[in-house]
Amino acid sequence: MARVLILTGDAAEELDSMYPVFRLREAGHEAIVTAPTTRAVKLVVHDFEPGCDAYTEKPGHRLPVDLAFGDVNPEDYDALVIPGGRAPEYIRTDPDVARIVRYFFGKGLPVGTICHGPQVPAALRLLRGRTTAAYPPLKADVENAGATFVDGPDVVDGNMVSCRGWPDLPQWSRAFMQVLERANVSA
Repeated sequence: MARVLILTGDAAEELDSMYPVFRLREAGHEAIVTAPTTRAVKLVVHDFEPGCDAYTEKPGHRLPVDLAFGDVNPEDYDALVIPGGRAPEYIRTDPDVARIVRYFFGKGLPVGTICHGPQVPAALRLLRGRTTAAYPPLKADVENAGATFVDGPDVVDGNMVSCRGWPDLPQWSRAFMQVLERANVSA
């Protein structure tokens, strides 16, 4: 079974974070949560309400953290998931996040991004020439990073699987699990 690193932080979207953790564990994989420190991160709940031009945000659950970014040896893991929410806005500037994410892209290992998750590889110039989904208002950011934006629930580009946000998680999860299984069979 695979060891999958979940890269997150405070203000990560609750469903974007917890759904992959539970789905991976349900399938017998090990899901290891990493964040700036080992204290539990404070998740948020994003929702789409009538009469509101943007998503709304409410406090969510806390997610236990297994490992701080600085303690991650990427060679110990088979895949990476970057949930959305506001966490990608600030974790993308962390040098350890850069080290971790560059490793997975450099080795062609499975990487899953959800909602705002593509902000991390975009900031590291790792999306150039790739095809990705993201939260739709990030289309310009994705394209400015050199990627092709696709408004879809389960966009697969090699070993990278992306989606627009938590409403896409069933399709994203199915696609990510297939990529993960293919990668583990060939390893």
